[in-house]
Amino acid sequence: MVLLEVKNLKTYYFTLKGMVKAVDNVSLSLEKGESLGIAGESGCGKSTLAYSLLNLVPPPGRIVGGKVIIDGIDITRMNEEELRTKIRWRRISMIFQGAMNALNPVYTVGYQLAEPLMYHKGMNRAEAVEVASKYLELVGLSPDTVNRYPHELSGGMKQRVVIAMALILNPDIVIADEPTTALDVVIQAQILNLLKKLQKELNLTIILITHDLSIISELSDKVAIMYAGKFVENGPLERVYNNPQHPYTQGLLRSIPRLRKKVKKLEWIPGVPPDLRAPPPGCRFHPRCKFVMDICKREEPPMVEIEPSHYVACWLYTKR
Repeated sequence: MVLLEVKNLKTYYFTLKGMVKAVDNVSLSLEKGESLGIAGESGCGKSTLAYSLLNLVPPPGRIVGGKVIIDGIDITRMNEEELRTKIRWRRISMIFQGAMNALNPVYTVGYQLAEPLMYHKGMNRAEAVEVASKYLELVGLSPDTVNRYPHELSGGMKQRVVIAMALILNPDIVIADEPTTALDVVIQAQILNLLKKLQKELNLTIILITHDLSIISELSDKVAIMYAGKFVENGPLERVYNNPQHPYTQGLLRSIPRLRKKVKKLEWIPGVPPDLRAPPPGCRFHPRCKFVMDICKREEPPMVEIEPSHYVACWLYTKR
């Protein structure tokens, strides 16, 4: 059963310098318990896509087309009151990027966790704080953390608190936007292991957004590679990693050192991502692609299935 379905989603920012096409015609679907990793360079639209799934795009951005369907309901058509009371944190929640700045410094951790329980479930403060302490235990923190302020916690502890906050209303879908940013490698591993444990215990559907392809390989069943506001390749993790088809995906994977496999030479992708106010015509990757053809400069490639559930948007395969 499909839990989340995104159809031809378009989210643009309307700035004084022009319209930024941050998410442009993106589609995906996820079933209960599945996990999707979204990877790409900075500025490719990953975080904007995450905010769009909550219908929480900050101004001057807005969703201008497409659908975000959760259990058959298109949330892009819902008003703010319905979104706040029925969808956000009840059905889909988010672990925001930068836990250091996500917590209010003047309130205790317990109060910040308890607040959505008081608002959404009508609990009194004592009841809500008691539930909050149980969720802190769930993410590996001491229950007495409820009485502490954010400045008393380490970076890894703050990240665990933000994870507990995302789970507090038992949502079906959790979006993790760069959950290991600014953490050292030991704490990164602990957070990833925690997310894997929670996914298994709570049967969560997780969308993981990151620059790091190795993190996606630890946590995700599916992977989508995003470039300049579009998905260029997506499919089951093993197929995309072991048989990458799009030149951009190939470049990303060839730039990663391998421990157990000899790599002749690490590669890099020349150039920089395009300005999304005026993206190049045709395939948006063509100015940086070593396989570029004339058609790539004129026409946008369609997304085609090259093997079961493995899709790629590239004229190299469409012509076949």
